[in-house]
Amino acid sequence: MCSRSPDMMVSRAAITAVAALGLLSAACGPARAATTAHQLRVCADPNNLPFSNQAQQGFENKIAEVVARDLDAKLTYVWWAQRRGFVRNSLNQDKCDVLIGVPSSFEMVRTTVPYYRSTYVFVTRDDKHLKVASFDDPRLRKLRIGVQLIGDDATNTPPAHALSNRNIITNVRGYSVYGDYRQPNPPARLIDAVARGDVDVGVAWGPLAGYFAKRESVPLDVTPVSPQIDLPFLPFVFDISMGVRRGNDVLRDQLNAIIERRRGEIDRILQDYGVPRIDIGRAGPAS
Repeated sequence: MCSRSPDMMVSRAAITAVAALGLLSAACGPARAATTAHQLRVCADPNNLPFSNQAQQGFENKIAEVVARDLDAKLTYVWWAQRRGFVRNSLNQDKCDVLIGVPSSFEMVRTTVPYYRSTYVFVTRDDKHLKVASFDDPRLRKLRIGVQLIGDDATNTPPAHALSNRNIITNVRGYSVYGDYRQPNPPARLIDAVARGDVDVGVAWGPLAGYFAKRESVPLDVTPVSPQIDLPFLPFVFDISMGVRRGNDVLRDQLNAIIERRRGEIDRILQDYGVPRIDIGRAGPAS
């Protein structure tokens, strides 16, 4: 059954997804048995670190390599910018077999078991000693805040909603998760703005923030937001899975088994990329 569902931005503002992550319009496509001629065809964004890029430097690229190796399949890519229509024009047009990172609740695809759980985070300069950890921090009414936006609606990501619900509006600046695609990794502009001092606090999807915070010229603090769910139901923490076309249960089951077998390798990749984890037995950024 086809439906409409929140985007994976997962900078996908989760994803952005989703967060992680706008709306990806999708249509139901034909089922396919596992992979094609011993190939694992992955649809991915060619300019979206830390998730993926055409040089295969993202953590989703590295995880795809783990999966292909376990399947004894040749890894190939179909590159497609993650904009509206991404799923409709790639996976559901049978141009690829799998998306490596989607919210586990993403209704457009058949999802695997989650392979990590992450969260939106507050990002601040270490030298400002702000240590913001909650949307209820009264300082947020005066600090300059940067949030990720997906479209023209200024309240279309969970952090934007949370701030608006608290009447924190006039001191908020939006940074598009799409951005200027001529630049490398457009969603990173929000983290750049925190490092430059253009804003005092950035609120971003954790994997994006954790990766780029390490690469700025000044030390940045990355702190999971609180609460994890803003009542009545506005979550900031998301489980992330792999996604296949609806009906492709053969490949979905294979991927589930690989996630369990290779969980240690996958965890090490996520740790290397600074992905903040909110998993069982783990809290805060991976280290």
